[in-house]
Amino acid sequence: MDTSTVAVITGASRGLGLAMAGQLLAAGATVITLARGTSPALAETAQRHGARLQQLQADLSRPASIESAAGLMSAALPGGASHYLLLNNAGTVDPVSLTNGLFDAESIETAFNLNVVAAMVLTAAFLRSTPPDADRRIVNISSGAGRSPTAGWPVYCATKAALDHYTRVLAEENPHLRVAAVAPGVIDTDMQIHIRGSDRGQFPDLDRFLQLHEQGQLASPESTASRILQHVASDRFGHEILDDIRNYDIPSQT
Repeated sequence: MDTSTVAVITGASRGLGLAMAGQLLAAGATVITLARGTSPALAETAQRHGARLQQLQADLSRPASIESAAGLMSAALPGGASHYLLLNNAGTVDPVSLTNGLFDAESIETAFNLNVVAAMVLTAAFLRSTPPDADRRIVNISSGAGRSPTAGWPVYCATKAALDHYTRVLAEENPHLRVAAVAPGVIDTDMQIHIRGSDRGQFPDLDRFLQLHEQGQLASPESTASRILQHVASDRFGHEILDDIRNYDIPSQT
């Protein structure tokens, strides 16, 4: 990634999204973020590297806010770049519950809005607002949970499976677009802290995640971000629509 790259990143105020945004800014890319809040750390990184940063605030769990965010993003996208990148990273693991406890329709709707609907609407706006002859790449951050069932995560698994299949349709409709749903592995983020605080009665797999943390087997957001961005910039990206960054021997550059 370089100064000819314009990148849009959702969920960039913390975790993996924050790390990807910071590394893109350090490389000189123009970065547009969409998140509930803004990040002083990203603003400082942009200033230090002389990069352009626009932080748009949006709640991507609400349909009206998603539509508004799509319009703001379209207006913010500059023309004339040779590379355009959309990283649909925002997501939630909630509600954590066994299937017989899923009575809260609003919490299920919120998860689908954030994990699936936002990516679909923002992708449509991105495709309409970027030149078709540019190098355009879209990354939908997925999860292994969308590809194998996990008890206690029926909503999370369903949303990530939906995102995966949507990505396959997107690739089918746009053969010249580089796109993939990328599973990033298990990362040491606030989401993992939230998962470790789950009720064991509603999340039978809790001990596995506690052990991953205790044994130091969680990847850092910075190293995962570096590996994903290197992969996205490579010629290999897009050959596997349902992708997993753990399948590649990519050393972190952080």
